[in-house]
Amino acid sequence: MRIETDIHQIALTDIKGHKTTLAEYSGKVLLIVNVASKCGFTSQYHGLQKLHENYHERGLVVCGFPSNDFRKQEPGSEDEISDFCRTNYGVSFPMFSKIHVRGKATHPLFKKLVEHPHYGGSVKWNFSKFLVDRNGELKNRFAPFTKPTSKRITKAIEKSIG
Repeated sequence: MRIETDIHQIALTDIKGHKTTLAEYSGKVLLIVNVASKCGFTSQYHGLQKLHENYHERGLVVCGFPSNDFRKQEPGSEDEISDFCRTNYGVSFPMFSKIHVRGKATHPLFKKLVEHPHYGGSVKWNFSKFLVDRNGELKNRFAPFTKPTSKRITKAIEKSIG
């Protein structure tokens, strides 16, 4: 499988089933997160939504990618996931269809992220966070236990959005 070199051109499907890419977010700072509804870190949706609200106007786009790769903690359909996120956490940032973030079936987006020479390495759990700059370059990575609104993440976002 060929991996696109430009992160913005990798084929995706949004949570509503529409084919898309990240091209509409070209020139924006992206926080790409693999998410799950039945994880000990699920409450991080609150922090991700807060980041979206605080930084969206300045150019940050939080992108949620549900994955059922870790102990089947995202078993629902896209409609169920969307409803869960909206109802329980008020999620209004872009959500995408369920994908694999590890193993042989790893989605090309996450394959590109985990193969990065400095910030790469396999995704170990739900709510791993990848910060991509306005040029589509991976600039930082944060572990699942790092809260979205932590100083470490907000400082990196502020530096990236300028």
